[in-house]
Amino acid sequence: MQQNNSAKFTFLYLLSLVSLGFFAVSSGMVLFQIINKNIVDVVENYGMRYSIEALRFALSAMIVAAPIYFTSVWQINKNLANGELNNDSGIRKWLTYLILLVTSFVMIGWTIGIVNNFLNGELTFKFILKALTVLAISGGIFSYYLYDIKREESKDKKNTVITTYFYTTIVLAVIVFISGIFFVESPSEARDRRIDNEAISRMSSITSAIQQYYDENGSLPESLDTLDREITYLSADGLNNPLTKKQFDYKTVDQKKYELCTDFLRASLDEDMQNYSYVYPPADWRHEAGYVCIEQKVIDNMDGSVMPVK
Repeated sequence: MQQNNSAKFTFLYLLSLVSLGFFAVSSGMVLFQIINKNIVDVVENYGMRYSIEALRFALSAMIVAAPIYFTSVWQINKNLANGELNNDSGIRKWLTYLILLVTSFVMIGWTIGIVNNFLNGELTFKFILKALTVLAISGGIFSYYLYDIKREESKDKKNTVITTYFYTTIVLAVIVFISGIFFVESPSEARDRRIDNEAISRMSSITSAIQQYYDENGSLPESLDTLDREITYLSADGLNNPLTKKQFDYKTVDQKKYELCTDFLRASLDEDMQNYSYVYPPADWRHEAGYVCIEQKVIDNMDGSVMPVK
């Protein structure tokens, strides 16, 4: 019977390996982002910073990978219980140790990453929490599979330890997933924010074009249409709000200051604004929902002034 089903069991073990990889890593990513969100470090770099995109990806991976993993493990244990798969099967032993080997590689790489962040100045408390997260995930995986490979004959009886592992892991996965959900927006809110971020991206390009125009002409442009004619990399569509398709409002304040105005669907998030922290000229794009005018200032390269208007 087992010889006839060797391909089936190989498939189940390899499927559990792949889905376990996504499931374990995504669970860790969710917990890492929750830690990053609640413990803020003023000098953190990108790898230490809270990322809503990383959290969304991790939750998406959990939604897909977790059911596949639990289903494949359930099928393996069912075949062990009914005798179709023997405890001493070569397929079972080789692929179980393969799972442990791949898990070792992933966890070693993960641990190297968090230690590297710690040596780069990450807060000790954050490092400890992330290290405990990796230890908990790797410890759970190793303890389950090491017990599973050494357990006695499983035919015609239910193993309470395996059952406890199985359902405890499901409960913990649900807790992690629900915890992560509290930190993400609904799909409609996420879409609104993508539209707002696209508007900010276009306004940032306009700001760069205005700076270039000022450097070449010594004055601010009369209108955005002037930029459309004289700045080659700026398209007419780039002067418009991506949702309303209306041109951004441009108002000069004095010889160096100006305002760009448009409608925003949501108030900005700090993590969204971090994407523009290295844009030239420096600018502050924080905004509320509704019609907002954001004041900016060109840099006079003769006096070296670098003063974004807050």
